[in-house]
Amino acid sequence: MIATPAYGPLPRLVALRRISLLAQGLVLLLAVGWLKIPLAVGSMIAITVLLALFNLMTQWRLQQSRPVSDDEVLAQLLVDVLALGALLYFAGGSANPFVSLFLVPITIAATVLPAKHAWFMAGATTLTYTFLMFWNLPLPAPQGEMAELDALVARASGVAPEHAGHVSGFALHVLGMWLNFVVSAGVVALFLTRMAAALKAREKELATAREAALRHEQILALGTLAAGAAHKLGTPLATMAVVLREAELTHGGESPELGEDLRLLRTQVDECKKILSQTLASAGQSRDEASNRLALDAYLERLLEEWQLIRPRVTIAARLDGPRPAPDIATDRTLEQALLNLLDNAADASPEGLAFNAAWDQSVLSIDILDRGPGIDENTAARIGEPFFSTKGGLDTASGGLGIGFFLTNATLERFGGRVELTPRNDGGTCTHVTLPLSRLCGDPT
Repeated sequence: MIATPAYGPLPRLVALRRISLLAQGLVLLLAVGWLKIPLAVGSMIAITVLLALFNLMTQWRLQQSRPVSDDEVLAQLLVDVLALGALLYFAGGSANPFVSLFLVPITIAATVLPAKHAWFMAGATTLTYTFLMFWNLPLPAPQGEMAELDALVARASGVAPEHAGHVSGFALHVLGMWLNFVVSAGVVALFLTRMAAALKAREKELATAREAALRHEQILALGTLAAGAAHKLGTPLATMAVVLREAELTHGGESPELGEDLRLLRTQVDECKKILSQTLASAGQSRDEASNRLALDAYLERLLEEWQLIRPRVTIAARLDGPRPAPDIATDRTLEQALLNLLDNAADASPEGLAFNAAWDQSVLSIDILDRGPGIDENTAARIGEPFFSTKGGLDTASGGLGIGFFLTNATLERFGGRVELTPRNDGGTCTHVTLPLSRLCGDPT
């Protein structure tokens, strides 16, 4: 089956038929009005009008939702062959220089249809050509100025005048063959090049779809592994919480600094348990049912407060700019986790502190996360969205990573119609720029 988008064969065939109808009218006007060739004008005009009405009906058919089959395209081409054969019957048959226009439907069929349809079209045009060789209304001999032009072209072509005299319409035939070649070459080149461009565009779309499907498969695999890891981490985290609580009760009073460190560790363990619980609870649902809808500025403030619980030793200067009251958004745990990942990456590169600048208007939310880290080069920026590519070294380093955080973050932001860009700052460090359309935040991202 062939679909009905603008790059399909049938819309282009309709456009090509319009050009053909215009050319038929001009040639008929030229032959009758200027060359004074006596033709069956009434019959030929009737054929042209019927073909124009058929083209209008085809244009209406393109507005329907049902797909276009290969058989339907073949039928459309057969109508064109029949119309051309009927016109040539009244204008000299196979002796008419425009008979080679039968090559056009063959070319189109060979380009866009299966081989059996192309061979059928070749047989149909050959049969029509053969019919016109034996049954037709012959063109009359040229008169007046055309007769003189006949002799002139014959001499220029090296044909003996006495031979040219036996050839009816020699000049008209030569000039017509030349014009026919130019028209045929232009039509075939135009159609084939545009079809080739359309096929390349379709291949590009398919490649993009395959890439998206592969990325979704990777995300699904990571999600499955993450769910299993979250389930398994529950037991060791519970054990750590109990041990830290006992250590705090036993040794917390001996040293204030030790007691403070133990309380910080227990807070971090509790936060990890909370994150795991939320992750497992929100599996299969994209919205945070506990909060449902929240003002954008309140959502960002809650996000920063939650991140400060995870990274209490990193200072952050936050600035929220936008019209108040801020629009309400449907909060989403996956989006929140994506933004937390970006904050974590910036904090890893700049543990001494960073800045968080958010601004919004009626349509777009923009977030800039500014750090004072070593910055990022162009090669790293080009690869940083790839899965399992990390700039933090391996897991054996203090801040090592698996290289999946930014990959998942980017996939989440794309699901909301957003994007993230990393650019080096002029005074050192990196700017992480996030843009999100508010229309997607206020509704369903899917």
